[in-house]
Parts: sequence; C-alpha cells; structure tokens
Amino acid sequence: MDEANTKAAILRDFLALLDWQIPQNTQLEYSVEAFGQTYKVDYALILDGTPVAFLEAKGADTALTADHDEQLSSYMMNKNVNYGILTNGKQYRFFQRRVDASNVNVQQVGDVDLEDLPNRLAVLKAYEKDAIESGESGKILGRINELREARQTLEADKDDLAVELSNLLADEVSDSISSLAETQAKEMIDRLVEDIDSEIDADGGGGTDDPIGGGGGGGIEPTDNHITGRIKRAEVDGDENAKVAVFPTKESGLPFLKENNAWGFVRVGSEFEYVAMYVTGDVRQVKYMATVKDVVPPEEAELSRPIEEYADGAKIAEDKMVIRFEPESLYELEDPVPYETKYPQGLRYTTLGALRSAETTDDML
Repeated sequence: MDEANTKAAILRDFLALLDWQIPQNTQLEYSVEAFGQTYKVDYALILDGTPVAFLEAKGADTALTADHDEQLSSYMMNKNVNYGILTNGKQYRFFQRRVDASNVNVQQVGDVDLEDLPNRLAVLKAYEKDAIESGESGKILGRINELREARQTLEADKDDLAVELSNLLADEVSDSISSLAETQAKEMIDRLVEDIDSEIDADGGGGTDDPIGGGGGGGIEPTDNHITGRIKRAEVDGDENAKVAVFPTKESGLPFLKENNAWGFVRVGSEFEYVAMYVTGDVRQVKYMATVKDVVPPEEAELSRPIEEYADGAKIAEDKMVIRFEPESLYELEDPVPYETKYPQGLRYTTLGALRSAETTDDML
C-alpha cells in the first residue's frame, strides 16, 4: 500500500488505539519548519491547543530509513515536541525528545514490528493520550533509558565488577572462595543483563540479544526439517533439576531451527542441557524442545546456508553463539505450554521439572 492507503487502512485505527481522535485532538498535515523549509507532519497530537506528539507516516511499500528518523527528529526539535512515532504500518519506531541541562536531543526508544506490538504494551502506553497528559509517559521512557545505561555499564565493566564482588566476598567470608566467587559473579552479571534485556523489551526497547528468530530469516523456506516428531513434555528424559534455556522466536525464525537442528545467534551466560522455544505472534506457546549438543561460534556451526542469508554478519557480535542440538532430539511438543501473563522476551532459564508440570508460561518463568 502507498502512504494514503496505509493511513486510511491502518493508522487511524492505530491512533484510536492510543485514544487520539480525529479531529478532536489530532490535526492532519500540521505545518512545521525544518531544513529551512516548511513541511507537513502527517498527524500532530494536540493537547490544550499545543502539539505534544507527532506521527509521521510512510507507505507500507516504503522501508523506513535513517533519513526518515532524522526528518521526524527535526520536526520534534523545531516545535519542542517530546514524543514522536514513525511508521509505515508494518514497522513502528518510537522517539523521545530529551532535555539534559543545555543538551537537547531526540532518541529512539523502540523499534517494533507490527506483529510484536501486542507484546510491547508498556511503550504503547507511553504514547497514549492520558499518559502524555498526566506525565506518566516520561516516567515509562525514563526507566527504559536508565535500564539501557545500566546494561551498558554491566557489559562494559563486567570483569572489573566481578573482581570487586569476589574481593568483597573474600574479605567478608574467606579467601578460599575468591576464584569461585568471581566465576559466580560473572554469571550473576550475565543473568542480570538478560533480565534487563527482558524488561527493556517488554517496555518497548530493543534488547541487544537479537537471535535469528527475532530479526532476520523471514521468507526462508527450510531446506531440511530436523523435527523428529511430536512428544509430550512428561516423556522428555532427564533429571527434574536439569537446566532449560528458553528462547523466544518469531515464526520467521523456525526455518533456521528446522534446517540446522540448532539455534542462533545468541549470547549464553551459563551451561544448560535443554533448549525450549517460545513462539511469539499468534502462537504464544512454548512449542519446541531439544537436547543441547554443544555451543559454538557461528563460523564453526556448519550451517545449511551462509550466515548472511540468516542475518547481517557484520552485526553479529563476537560473543554470539550457535547452540547445536543432539541428532534426532528436536521435537514439537504435543502439549505446548500456553502463554498466560509472562513470556521470555529474551533468554530465560527454567528446569525440566518446571517445564514438564507447567500449566502456563507463568509456572515456568
């Protein structure tokens, strides 16, 4: 669809979802100066006669670019508008104008595909009329920014923080636990980063750990299918306390899973014996399970296709890995675990016992 049809078919309903109504509090084709010229913002969201947010629309046939980001940012800066949304109906980018002392800038706080919007209710709430009017929007987005900064510090200073924690425990308990404490401290920091990523994702920001199922791979037809068959959770062999890594994936990530008998490209902070896959979108179930064989760098994974066909190799961080499964261990669950209120926005851990007995995802996450 071109821009006009995208607006008519999708964006009016999207605005209504956020309680912005045309013409009561939404002005079309709002004039704004930028780059020395006068432009028209597609939708200005108005409170007390003043624009508080801009929505700039592109056609569903147009991919969003950095130039579009800059365009909207310029509009927001020119009119001192604190909130902005850029969308082509399929992809939604959320922006916030931030004032820090004399420094004023516009930051992207979320980049969400249409099918993931139901999982990003917090960021949507930040752009609702009542939230902007009450000031709650600033609190929601402020927490996202604080979590991002905390994550960056934890990742950048991980080794130093682990040493400090181990030294503290050695001083307070015993020098004999120093080496053990440092290893445990690093794992704790990894888990903390994972939890921060999950909360940021839930609040609308993009986590740093974007597996193939979270981004690329759409449209790929699997060359093979390593799914052995269907199995009930109670029939999975293993100790009740065995560790299970639970990963989210879009349906577009399933070809990678099926043709490689593996999952990637992900960060892993500790060892685990099983992998369970939660399928997002309309499925919303823990639907697949496999036994882990090993964890290797992407270039050693012997994938069915070149890495570039799954994801942009230049964007795959050095510490992202591929988890390979034991042969004939990948199963579709006959009794998948349905979503209730919790789901893994990033890597989460559970036990085989909890997975076997769970009635909903809340029982295992």
